[in-house]
Amino acid sequence: MLATNMDLEEKEYPKVGVGVIVVKDGKVLIGRRKNAHGEGTWAFPGGHLHFGESWEDCARREVKEETGVEIQNVVFAYPTNDIFPEEGKHYITIYMRADWLAGEPQLMEPDKCKGWEWHRWDTLPSPRFIPLQNLLKSGYRPSA
Repeated sequence: MLATNMDLEEKEYPKVGVGVIVVKDGKVLIGRRKNAHGEGTWAFPGGHLHFGESWEDCARREVKEETGVEIQNVVFAYPTNDIFPEEGKHYITIYMRADWLAGEPQLMEPDKCKGWEWHRWDTLPSPRFIPLQNLLKSGYRPSA
């Protein structure tokens, strides 16, 4: 259901998230969320865009913080409009695509993720985080 002007006065505005599609050898890095909205679903590394931060810097920071991996060639991929009705949340997710540069994925935030795995785009595990579902519905595919 769409919000009215009156509803907007009472509710928060959408938040901005950045999801990062890290590509290595034809596979993408994905992890299973825990202790957050979308718990148990699979998602790319990412998080909230900080005030004054560029999308590219946010992508590099989040991937390093969550996985220990370094990335390069960070470019805009696709935006999604993500509504989480059960949690009462609304996000605009800015997907960035990046190439793996160095490091093996590590579980840097065990309170937020169950682990990181490399998967081919056509065989991404389920259940999927709402922003990932919306990205897939768009038809977006990362180029090799």
